[in-house]
Amino acid sequence: MIRTERLVLRPARPDDLDPMHAIFTDPRAMRYWDRPPHTSLAETERVVDHLVKAPLDLREEYVLEREGLCIGKAGVWRKPELGYILHPDHWGQGLAHEALRAILPRAWARWPDMQVMTAELDPRNVGSVRVLEKLGFTCVRVAEKNFLYGGIEWTDTGYYALRRPPGR
Repeated sequence: MIRTERLVLRPARPDDLDPMHAIFTDPRAMRYWDRPPHTSLAETERVVDHLVKAPLDLREEYVLEREGLCIGKAGVWRKPELGYILHPDHWGQGLAHEALRAILPRAWARWPDMQVMTAELDPRNVGSVRVLEKLGFTCVRVAEKNFLYGGIEWTDTGYYALRRPPGR
C-alpha cells in the first residue's frame, strides 16, 4: 500500500467491482481506452478478477482510492508498460500524476534491469499526454491509423518512453 497526499494506492479487492464498473461503462473514461465501454458486469468482473488474482511478477498495479472510494487504477500493468484510468469525475485534479509519481520509484526499484518504461495512448487524449510528459516521458513515435477502436474507427497510437533515472 502507498499513501500520497490525497490517495491510497492499494491492491484490488473483489468489492472494487461496482466502482470499477462505473468507470469501465463510462463512455468518457473509455473513449481512449483499448476498447469501447463495457456492456456487461461480466466484462468488468474479468478485469477486477485479473487485478485481484494475476501473478505479480510482471506488474506493479494499484487501485486508486480517494476518501474511501475506488476512483481508478494505475501502475505497470505489464512490465514495462505503464497504464492508468480514472473515473471522469476525478479528471483534471492531478490525481493520475500524483499516483504515478508514487508508483514509478517502486517500479524502478523492483526491476533494476528495466532501463525504459513505456506507455501507449491515443494522441487525442491530451490530458494523458500532459500526465506522461509531466512525469518525464517523451513521445518516441506516433503510428497513424494503426488501431481499430471498437471495430469501427481507426486511430493513431502515440508511443512514449521514460528512461531509468540516474541512480535508480
